[in-house]
Amino acid sequence: MADHKINTINAPSVTVIGLGPMGKATVRMLLNQEYRVTVWNRTSAKAERMAAEGTASAATVSEAVRANEVTILSLTDYTAMYDVLSQAENALDGKVIVNLSSGTPQEARDGAKWVDDRGGTLFTGGFISQSDDIEHELSYVLYSGPQRIYDQYWTLLQSICRPEYLGDDPGLSQLYYQAMLALFHPFLLTVQQSISAVDDANGDSGRFAAFAADFTANLTEFVPLIHRLHQQGANDNASDAMMRASAGHVADTFNAAGVDDSILRAVERVYENRLGS
Repeated sequence: MADHKINTINAPSVTVIGLGPMGKATVRMLLNQEYRVTVWNRTSAKAERMAAEGTASAATVSEAVRANEVTILSLTDYTAMYDVLSQAENALDGKVIVNLSSGTPQEARDGAKWVDDRGGTLFTGGFISQSDDIEHELSYVLYSGPQRIYDQYWTLLQSICRPEYLGDDPGLSQLYYQAMLALFHPFLLTVQQSISAVDDANGDSGRFAAFAADFTANLTEFVPLIHRLHQQGANDNASDAMMRASAGHVADTFNAAGVDDSILRAVERVYENRLGS
């Protein structure tokens, strides 16, 4: 891998398309490091507000893509990528599109081929951050796609947020990203539901929240253990039976408190399936 050096002299200009929370955070990080930024957004008022912060606004997608070597997409999904870039197919030749939108690994691979067929290169990524706080020391972006793109534009990528490169396969960034979100979504919902269950049963939810913070911090120790067991092909039916019973007890407790128990019932079913029952 190339020896990357930060160079803020003659920093390249860049285009950002999509000005939702993550898009705006990306633009601001770039502006703070004296990049020249051209923006386009479907709702022009958002682009106008960013212009007040120092960006240039493109009237069309084609104009935005033609303005710079690199265009960063911060959109909802890959369907939105096609909707936007189909307005600029003739402008993609020789351009690098860094897509930070969410999608499946196969959608990322298909998107890379679509851009490649039009003469451009797609480099895919996904933010791992707490909301739009991409300045936080624990925030980073998972990237995949051609190594040469990562090496050539590393200075730009690190100006947005710490980059973590996964490999040439454009689907890898979304594989890792979605696997990370698989941890986050149940966590977010079950924390909300657990607080509600304690509150609704006349417990002290503030005290519970303090216990929960300590407890979840300790869960990180399970990750290497689970990985090691997975690598060993471990299959512990006794543990699965215990976890199935435990999930059922939690679901019953939630149900009694009037809290949605569907996540825990799904967990219970997974253990039942693993046990073959």
